[in-house]
Amino acid sequence: MALEKINGPNDIKTLERAELPVLAREIREFLIERISESGGHLASNLGVVELTMAMHLYFQLPEDKMIWDVGHQSYTHKLLTGRKDGFECLRKHGGMSGFPKRKESPCDSFDTGHSSTSISAGLGYAEAREITGGSYKVVSVVGDGALTGGMAYEALNNASRLKTNYIIVLNDNHMSISENVGGLSRHLGNLRTTYAYQDLKTGVTNSLNRIPVYGERLVAQIRRTKSGLKQLFIPEMLFENMGITYLGPVDGHDINKLIRVFREAAKVNGAVVVHVITKKGKGYPPAERHPARFHGAEPFVVETGLPQRPRKKANYTDIFSTVMRKLGERDEKVVAITAAMSDGTGLKRFHNMFPERFFDVGIAEGHAVTFAAGLAAAGLKPVVAVYSSFLQRAYDQVLHDVCIQDLPVVFAIDRAGIVGSDGETHQGIFDLSYLSSIPNMSILAPKNKWELSDMIKYAVSLGHPAAIRYPRGEAYDGLKEYRAEIIYGKGEVIYEESQIALVAVGSMVKTACEVRRMLKEQGYGCSLVNARFVKPLDTELIERLAKGHEILVTMEENVKSGGFGEHVSCYLNRKRLQGEALPARVLDIAIPDAYVEHGNVELLKQELGIDSVSIGNRILEIMESGKDVG
Repeated sequence: MALEKINGPNDIKTLERAELPVLAREIREFLIERISESGGHLASNLGVVELTMAMHLYFQLPEDKMIWDVGHQSYTHKLLTGRKDGFECLRKHGGMSGFPKRKESPCDSFDTGHSSTSISAGLGYAEAREITGGSYKVVSVVGDGALTGGMAYEALNNASRLKTNYIIVLNDNHMSISENVGGLSRHLGNLRTTYAYQDLKTGVTNSLNRIPVYGERLVAQIRRTKSGLKQLFIPEMLFENMGITYLGPVDGHDINKLIRVFREAAKVNGAVVVHVITKKGKGYPPAERHPARFHGAEPFVVETGLPQRPRKKANYTDIFSTVMRKLGERDEKVVAITAAMSDGTGLKRFHNMFPERFFDVGIAEGHAVTFAAGLAAAGLKPVVAVYSSFLQRAYDQVLHDVCIQDLPVVFAIDRAGIVGSDGETHQGIFDLSYLSSIPNMSILAPKNKWELSDMIKYAVSLGHPAAIRYPRGEAYDGLKEYRAEIIYGKGEVIYEESQIALVAVGSMVKTACEVRRMLKEQGYGCSLVNARFVKPLDTELIERLAKGHEILVTMEENVKSGGFGEHVSCYLNRKRLQGEALPARVLDIAIPDAYVEHGNVELLKQELGIDSVSIGNRILEIMESGKDVG
């Protein structure tokens, strides 16, 4: 087996050429088998097997710097750098990350996880090489989907002025997470069909070269002029017009051709784009047919591609999907925006039913928000569906373009809180902090699936900016009987007793129910409050709870700094300074101010101390010992 010979960086260089197709096949078999058991990013990795092999054959690691945009397609890279055994614990707590990590291997040059960053990082490496007198090569691998992000163009604009070699591999598979949209996708689509141009160019060049004496001069002259062959047959080539050399397109599954083009690219004194055509999901028919479904796959049956454990209950994304469909039917002013995540955010049904009111802007969250602001200013009711960690990329637009103008844009924030296996770059644990700092923004969090439905409808009718954050995974269906009308800035008292008050935000209400049960068994009276609104605070309710209980426990799935608990504590401290008698001590249950790595969600919650047992034990210790909450 060829794969058995790969135990460290550059081992691939020792293989015979005849072994390379065998290695490609074995890598695909290995990935399909392992990801079917653990889950992970499959389709994107199957598409770059030969491309990654060719890069490892040509470049020297870790000396040369290889940067993967997003990085979920780096599994083959990890295999070829000796991390085969790490796949036993891929994306598990304490195991190997599903993304490049500098602390995991010196062959990982840059930590990635969000899109459109690799060109900027690679340009930094290239400039640093010149300043420090280095000789290493720099290559960034960016997908065509990532080029829908504006940051990539900012980097290309700067890269065009570079006077030293820097290779940008454009992996063109006509897919990002959802299908690419817009002018760039059409442009690359046109390039995909220009193999005839490539053949014609070769034929013309060969014919001219055969002319004695003058042939080579003619070819050189044509190449020097603006009316060169590419300009004749592909007008206004995107990269060439920016001042960046363009090579390709090249078959991304032909290792020999790839190595040859890398060799040519390395001769360029400046930035050079190598355009490769790959097929997402290649070698596994279910993934080839449904690449979006196998972007981030749950464990599946290899023979069929179907999930090993079909979902029995609806998740929060399903609930949002249903509500948006109904709102679309009732109100023609409701429009939906996503940033290349129509499937992931649950907008596929809305798209199918109301295509003229659905907008996929590509991987461009900042543009999505300002575009929504324009729609709102024109009288529509836009809903921006986005993952929590991706909305971070549009903070400025939320603040300046939506909230300063107090425009009625609704942010449906999926994957809020701990998301698990994707790790640090994807944990949605900062949104309460960064959104609550913005004037005019209202922030809501539902306790269960019915409240999510009510909150979406409420927010769309509010007439002001509003964010609704909800977690990944199965929707909580408890507390169905508690469905009080949503009133602006008011929490919901579910149980009211004495001694301990649990004030929980969104997903933590379920945890609070378990904590309350534990405390009741120990003989403590325990109130349970669903905060509903993180901003504005229900200050009247908070004061009443602080007067009537010994301890007030805030519970949230967000970092402590700038979170709900911190705002509650600050408010009560201000009131105490003003002479108010508020005897309750505040225990702030939140995620420590740190990045949370990948792993099982429940295991991570235990480690972070935000699971029901940890919270219950901490409260009992305080109540029984009389210790301070600090």
